[in-house]
Amino acid sequence: MASRAVSSLFRFIHSSALRTSSLTRSSVFREKSTSTAMGDEKPVETAIHKKLSEALKPEHLEVINESYMHNVPKGTESHFKVVIVSSAFENVKRIDKHKLVHKALQEELESSIHALSIVAKTPQEWETSKDVGQSPACRGGAGL
Repeated sequence: MASRAVSSLFRFIHSSALRTSSLTRSSVFREKSTSTAMGDEKPVETAIHKKLSEALKPEHLEVINESYMHNVPKGTESHFKVVIVSSAFENVKRIDKHKLVHKALQEELESSIHALSIVAKTPQEWETSKDVGQSPACRGGAGL
């Protein structure tokens, strides 16, 4: 009886691992084939720029890939800082500015982006101060 339970458990774990493995492979293939087909070396950065430009019509937009500052493979697109200046932010609270950016980047936040730093300003705020602050050093993901 115990060996049957162990055998069933093994089959379950093995089939789960196969499903996870095939999902991962297909996701990686889809990402690589999309970027290669489009000839884009920076597909996530390009998507961020395009979606924010379309959604918020910024006067100023910087999409900075800060992945190199973290313990990730070279060429990774996972950590970004966005500096965006748009009149769409007029009379909008800071948290709501961030929500607008998140809404525009929902797909990327659910799939590709691990960390996103946002500096969202109105044109008047930008004229007053173009300071965007310095990103902190990576703490290794453990927060230590």
